[in-house]
Amino acid sequence: MTDNPAVRKWVFATNEEAVRVLGPNDMLLALLDQAFTAKVTTRGTEVVFTGGEQDTEQMQAVVSTMTKLVKHGIQLDISDYRYIIEMAKQEDLASVMDVYTTEIGMTYKGKAVRVKTLGQRHYIDAIKRDDIVFGIGPAGTGKTFLAVAMAVMALKRGDVKRIVLTRPAVEAGEKLGFLPGDLQEKVDPYLRPLYDALYEIYGLEQVARALERGNIEIAPLAYMRGRTLDDSFVILDEAQNATAEQMKMFLTRLGFHSKMVITGDVTQIDLPGGKISGLVHAHQVLRDIPGIAFHLFSSSDVVRHHLVQKIIDAYVKADERAPSAIG
Repeated sequence: MTDNPAVRKWVFATNEEAVRVLGPNDMLLALLDQAFTAKVTTRGTEVVFTGGEQDTEQMQAVVSTMTKLVKHGIQLDISDYRYIIEMAKQEDLASVMDVYTTEIGMTYKGKAVRVKTLGQRHYIDAIKRDDIVFGIGPAGTGKTFLAVAMAVMALKRGDVKRIVLTRPAVEAGEKLGFLPGDLQEKVDPYLRPLYDALYEIYGLEQVARALERGNIEIAPLAYMRGRTLDDSFVILDEAQNATAEQMKMFLTRLGFHSKMVITGDVTQIDLPGGKISGLVHAHQVLRDIPGIAFHLFSSSDVVRHHLVQKIIDAYVKADERAPSAIG
């Protein structure tokens, strides 16, 4: 004899609310059906879950949580659906409301900039708390975008007088002479991701004016040598391609009333053989110093296409013996 299946229900207040929560073509229901063994059906504004006790409880909790988020005015997409379902399966839905209601600021178009994972929330908390923060993890986790967002908001509030964005150019060797064009044209392709993040948050015209006034500076890492950066929010991107010597040089530029955020992915080191990554080295020698935070992102923090997360996990499994791994 088999146990009677558990039955749970969720009733939306209106048809409009149901459409906003369930998404185009009831996308949420399809994802729930893939993620759990229990069955889900709809009857007008009512959603019915039938199956095992744990599955039906978690499925109902997913819909309940998403309804609360929609009522908060938060727009959800497929990556949000997948993340929230995964949090439910890990029995950690309690943190979801806190994550999704954490607002960093507004873009120039008036769109709220919010974190989308618990890992991103911890990263933002570290940036608020500490003067030097390392964000280490795979592509698509928002490391650079969130750091730029925090920098722009700090500049707008007057917490800092300028933003300095830098990254190693040409596989950390910074040998730019063979490239065509003047110096700016040589380095721009390597700095383009930083421009893109700025444009999305601050706007093309605002960025252009800030660059002219010197409130924003974007330059290759070699240009940081010999400087002291006071009253600045400084971001070093692609830090895995800085050498240990370059990393030390950069970190010692920190001035008064300044913050530094260093981002990188240790699975994408392009340094020539025999050169240790400055990001890996910094993690080894600085991780126990108070005031310096290391936040390690995982594939669960990826907010791109769901296959990106699977690709990252597959490469991690295939490359677990890599000497550059940080754990």
